[in-house]
Amino acid sequence: MVRGSITLIVLALGMPSLAAAETMSFGESIGMLAKSCGAEIIANCRGVNPDSTRLKECLSRNRDVLSQQCQSDYLTAFDAIQKRVAARVTVANACQREIVKVCGGSTKETSKSVPCLISTPKGISNNCLKAVDDAGYR
Repeated sequence: MVRGSITLIVLALGMPSLAAAETMSFGESIGMLAKSCGAEIIANCRGVNPDSTRLKECLSRNRDVLSQQCQSDYLTAFDAIQKRVAARVTVANACQREIVKVCGGSTKETSKSVPCLISTPKGISNNCLKAVDDAGYR
């Protein structure tokens, strides 16, 4: 148990910061879950609503019967989903000026301005473009 914990700590410290990296797409996260935990989800979480919160809770409750690969990957996948959701929320803040001035939109309906933010090269700040990329919109 201690050896496994030490290995995880060493791996975590050796990996580049996820905050600096692009976020993993929803599809990639679900694909990772299906590949690593598909059998465990079927065996232990049958009947559970497949939203991310309930599925994560089910896998957490059943940690003792999960494969090592599933235990490792399910936390990574759910963390990536949360980061992608947070990145999408960030677009409204990072692109506030562009949404209003360049796209003529409203920050209350950011998703309606996303096509404009993607297709309009002039007047879009690097900070906004990074937020759009991190959110997976382009």
